[in-house]
Amino acid sequence: MSNESADYEYGQLYRSEEKIYPREVKGRFATFRKFSMLMLLGMFYGGPWLEWGGRQAVLFDLPARKFYIFGMTMWPQDFIYLALLLIILAVSLFFFTALAGRVWCGFACPQTVWTEAFTWIERLLEGDRNKRMKLDKAPWTFNKIWRKTTKQFLWIALALITGFTFVGYFVDIRALSGHLLTLTAGPWEWFWVIFYGFATYGNAGFMREQVCKYMCPYARFQSAMFDMDTLVIAYDEERGEPRGARRRGTDPSDAGLGACIDCTMCVQVCPTGIDIRDGLQYECIGCAACIDACDQIMDKMDYPRGLIRYSTENAILHKRYSLIRPRTIVYSLVLTVLVATMVSSIVLREPVILDVLRDRNTLYRDVGRQGIANSYTLRIVNKHNTEHEYVLSVSGLEGIRIQGETTFVVRGESVFTLPTTVTAPHESAVGGKTIEFVLESVDGSIRIVEESRFRGPSGEN
Repeated sequence: MSNESADYEYGQLYRSEEKIYPREVKGRFATFRKFSMLMLLGMFYGGPWLEWGGRQAVLFDLPARKFYIFGMTMWPQDFIYLALLLIILAVSLFFFTALAGRVWCGFACPQTVWTEAFTWIERLLEGDRNKRMKLDKAPWTFNKIWRKTTKQFLWIALALITGFTFVGYFVDIRALSGHLLTLTAGPWEWFWVIFYGFATYGNAGFMREQVCKYMCPYARFQSAMFDMDTLVIAYDEERGEPRGARRRGTDPSDAGLGACIDCTMCVQVCPTGIDIRDGLQYECIGCAACIDACDQIMDKMDYPRGLIRYSTENAILHKRYSLIRPRTIVYSLVLTVLVATMVSSIVLREPVILDVLRDRNTLYRDVGRQGIANSYTLRIVNKHNTEHEYVLSVSGLEGIRIQGETTFVVRGESVFTLPTTVTAPHESAVGGKTIEFVLESVDGSIRIVEESRFRGPSGEN
């Protein structure tokens, strides 16, 4: 094999990526994208600082195994809600992808949002596309050094603030800020702040479009959710071809050309560096920057807008579009059922959990005239934010009763453990019988019933 052939083969397997310098663009989609970025970043950075009922509004307290979401406290027993939420998010992604393609990637994905923020800092210090390209090729002068150094400093600062905020969703952010400022934070707190800060710095500052093109699995399986009626960013080839340069105001038909003037603005503004005129590509994140750029060129040429637009394959080829179709109906029905199930289960969930654990070391004890005794450990979880007084009773056998304390107070958001003994007359305690523990609040607003087993001297299971 010749050296030229070997180089060709090597180049096919290991092609180095050229740096992409996306041009800044203005337009309705760019404005919406900036608004979305500011709103999402504001929610992320401001979320941990909100208070609700004298406590951090959103806090996932892993050591205490409690999740605080505004006025609601979630316990490990509420894991089903997390599973439902993840299923709802997955179905929502399928639904909105079937409707509008990768609209999530272009306007709400964290990778896109933080890349926009880092790119804004880069533009602020180094200028737009041409200036950044010229600066990178220039020798290392004082001007280049201070601009690059300041950019890196601001990138690192934003990344560390991001890592700090992320950790603030899992520990009290006010205490965390005090620990970091006084250098008294623990090693794990420092580790996670730096870890997530480094991840943000690397993903949004350097890898950028490569995360979307090579690391994100969604880019690979999105085509399975597309059909001929999915809204995508499309180039109207019938109207645009053949492309070519011409003077402003030239009638394309007189020049024997299409509407595309081959200015390559749609390529220059693309954050992933693709040419949308080559057709739909998995690298397209649906940010619509090329639509804004092309519309501006069409305005300057006095041509109608929409050469590049949100459309569907059916709309372009057959001039028709169907929003209501089998897959959107199925997705919407499944999504509705899941959301309704989750909302109703949260609204109707029991505010108190009663777990009854029977002592398995001793089946029963004969306590003479008092009858047969069984020992239990009751675990009461009060999910309310306030304390409640409860009354415990037992039923299921004639003459059955609780020995010891039956009225007690359980503090808000706490677990109360109560060892108790239940006795029943000899004539009632024959074999294994099902009994019911009844836990009622003094005010009558709460009533929980939990079954257990009562063992007797004969007929044990």
